[in-house]
Amino acid sequence: MHAEGMWKISTGKGVKVAVLDTGVNPDTPSLKGQVLGDEVPDAVSYNATEDYDGHGTSMAELIAGTGAGGGMQGLAPGTKIIPIRMLVNGVKNETDKKKTPSAADAIKAAADSDAQIINMSYGGRFIDPDEEKAIKYAHSKGKLMFASTGNDAESKNFIDYPAAYPYVVGVAAADDKGKVGEFSEHGNYVDLAAPGLNVPTWCDARFRSYCDGRGTSMATAIASASAALIWSAHPNWTANQVLRCLIDTASRDWPKNKPSNYLGYGLVRPRKVLENSDISPGSAATDPLSFENGTGVTGVTASPSAPASSSSQAPKNTSGGQTSASGSTSESSDNTTTWVALGAAGAALVIGGGAFAVIRSRRKA
Repeated sequence: MHAEGMWKISTGKGVKVAVLDTGVNPDTPSLKGQVLGDEVPDAVSYNATEDYDGHGTSMAELIAGTGAGGGMQGLAPGTKIIPIRMLVNGVKNETDKKKTPSAADAIKAAADSDAQIINMSYGGRFIDPDEEKAIKYAHSKGKLMFASTGNDAESKNFIDYPAAYPYVVGVAAADDKGKVGEFSEHGNYVDLAAPGLNVPTWCDARFRSYCDGRGTSMATAIASASAALIWSAHPNWTANQVLRCLIDTASRDWPKNKPSNYLGYGLVRPRKVLENSDISPGSAATDPLSFENGTGVTGVTASPSAPASSSSQAPKNTSGGQTSASGSTSESSDNTTTWVALGAAGAALVIGGGAFAVIRSRRKA
């Protein structure tokens, strides 16, 4: 990634990312001045800047953390965060449950906000018609949406929504060698991949220390940050053009016209877009995932709500770069762990992790 080199070209300045999650704490050292709590739409303003878990704040820091005060340095530190707290697992208070927006309401509010990118580091097994309608609405408003594909690959590998809805970019998790995480769910709804192993996240909602986290949640946040860097450098581009360039420059060692069920079109490399001043973004109106968006979900286990016709098992390891994105290009060995950095507090990391892989009906990923 060569983040420091990219930041000489773009830091994500001028781009806003809506983080739909457990809330975002604006008072952590690296997020001070980064969270636009006043811009949260009234319909979903309930406790948007109160994180009941720590997950949403971690995603925001991966995107826009400044590294101040020994905090986490995000990939797009010039980006601003619009926090939208939604009903993910972890809400216990009955009043909170009633007042916290549903996924559909959160997505619609993000669509009506000034955010250009919507980060959805969560997933569930069931199709929600209202959520799907909200996704289509956000697409009509020109938003670029990223969602985690899920962490159940070692058990049922169920389809995860919203990642599997049309117009949502499903993001898988890879390690620093470009190999897909064993937990990272697979199927033809996987569009891109990003680092999702050994990534620092807040241990809990006390915000006292970072833990060693893993999950497609983290990968999704880094993909959103990658898009923010590109959109900041090319403010006149559309969501289609930003996404197309992410796809075209992704690291892979399989044919572009045969995306992997495990890593999609490959690992995101925004610097390959930023360093090429002559890059062509293609048509502003043409969806680069039009084929995927028009095809039923395959390569996964059918969830309880999915029709039987969509059920098929994914191959464990086939040709076409299904398990690794360490491409044959001369730069395939870049150390992806440098994509996210810690400040002075890094030496005090508490290695724990696993806390964000809890499986429930509507969960963090």
